[in-house]
Amino acid sequence: MSRIGKQPINLPKGVDVQIAEGNLLTVKGPKGTLSQALPASINIENTGTQLLVTRPTDGKEHRSLHGLTRTLLANMVEGVTNGFTRVLEVLGVGYRAAREGKNIVVFVGYSHPIRVVPPEGIAFEIIERKTASEPQQVIVKGIDKQLVGEQAAKIRALRPPEPYKGYGIKFQGERVRRKAGKAGKAK
Repeated sequence: MSRIGKQPINLPKGVDVQIAEGNLLTVKGPKGTLSQALPASINIENTGTQLLVTRPTDGKEHRSLHGLTRTLLANMVEGVTNGFTRVLEVLGVGYRAAREGKNIVVFVGYSHPIRVVPPEGIAFEIIERKTASEPQQVIVKGIDKQLVGEQAAKIRALRPPEPYKGYGIKFQGERVRRKAGKAGKAK
């Protein structure tokens, strides 16, 4: 039995889960509503205070979908209750990000600024630097974990961190493998 799949999902107060035909789940909570079609072969049971995910057989396909379905469902419940955030750090000489309405404008060494428009359900927040040596932070917020992660990855892809000085956009806590650079001049 899957260790992750057999764990029940506790439903906080104010969260309502509707299970339609074909395992189309709609989760409503204080932060919003999420809908997703989960694998129809996996059984999902709503007891009122908990959600239980079970599989019909021990076949390879059902074993692989069991933990996945439970995790997707737990992420939906977590998203409508607390939401998700990803923090990006912008570090480099002249590298910065600025708010422009709901959008952000990123200046990362190109000849032009790059405007990033958030999709529906995503919000950006910018925390300015306190000192010149610390990175500026861009926070991506939303209730859909997959969408938050995808949008953060798209922003990081604008200028990934380079290995010599570490300049660029990286996730908070990400370790950048640094290279030594030139050892010195040849004699």
